[in-house]
Amino acid sequence: MTRASEAPRKVPFRQIDVTRAVRAVVACGQEVLRTEIRPDGSIVVIHRTASADPVSPFDKWKAQHAG
Repeated sequence: MTRASEAPRKVPFRQIDVTRAVRAVVACGQEVLRTEIRPDGSIVVIHRTASADPVSPFDKWKAQHAG
């Protein structure tokens, strides 16, 4: 039996909030690695950090033609 004090708490975020946060990171050209939703309702989007510039001319060419 569930007591009134044990009733589920209202979730302080909506799915659209998470979707907007992820889309904003993607729009900035970042790769999303994971998202976290904290108990206080804050949304944290973890993304890949930019790597160092390629050193050699071949590495630069390879980076431009990857994909």
